[in-house]
Amino acid sequence: MSTAKRRRESNWKQRKRHLHPHGKIKSLEEYAAEIGTVPASSASAESSNEKQF
Repeated sequence: MSTAKRRRESNWKQRKRHLHPHGKIKSLEEYAAEIGTVPASSASAESSNEKQF
């Protein structure tokens, strides 16, 4: 195996291992669950439903 090929393979493996170097990004629902509130998208949908009645 040549040096260039070994280096390329090593870089590829390293990228595969470190897909999320700073952790996975949380969804709005996960943040809301931590805080204990309703996400803004759901809150606006609920308030628009109340205005219709």
